[in-house]
Amino acid sequence: MGDRKQSGNEEFQAFVIGRWPRLMRTAFLLTGEQHAAEDLAQTTLEQVYVAWNRVAAADEPEAYVRRVMINTHSRRYRKKLREFLAPRGEDPGLAHEIADTGDRIAQADDRHTLLKALAELPPRQREAVVLRYWEDLTESQTAQAMGCSIGAVKSNAAKGIAKLRAIPGLAETVTYGGRK
Repeated sequence: MGDRKQSGNEEFQAFVIGRWPRLMRTAFLLTGEQHAAEDLAQTTLEQVYVAWNRVAAADEPEAYVRRVMINTHSRRYRKKLREFLAPRGEDPGLAHEIADTGDRIAQADDRHTLLKALAELPPRQREAVVLRYWEDLTESQTAQAMGCSIGAVKSNAAKGIAKLRAIPGLAETVTYGGRK
């Protein structure tokens, strides 16, 4: 019994070490804040550790963990959904245009603008955009991770992208296939 538990602990540790950067990236894109992302990733891994035998036996353990992360995030912020969807006090015209000069400061400003815009999306749209475009999952993988239909993924992703494109200052920072 002890050897099996030790083996499970080693498997879990190897999984965490190998996947930590990707888990943190996903958590950050879902939460929009570094500290919240760290909390989300750690909470997710706590839940996964308790059920590691079941997770390790899954066809795609990473997809299983991603689903746990999304569920954890959704539960955590469900109560705050109305506040999150309420209009912000900021003037959307404050986002400013920055020419793509290869300048690191400009790139940091672009990243800030993009992350700010992503944080303004409703949670399901943000999840769909993050999973489809940052995690590069297929529609069916995204649907499985979000626990919804492929049609819901398509709808949420399309609405999320449309909202991102409508944000002043954001469209100027992103090029599509080399053209603006």
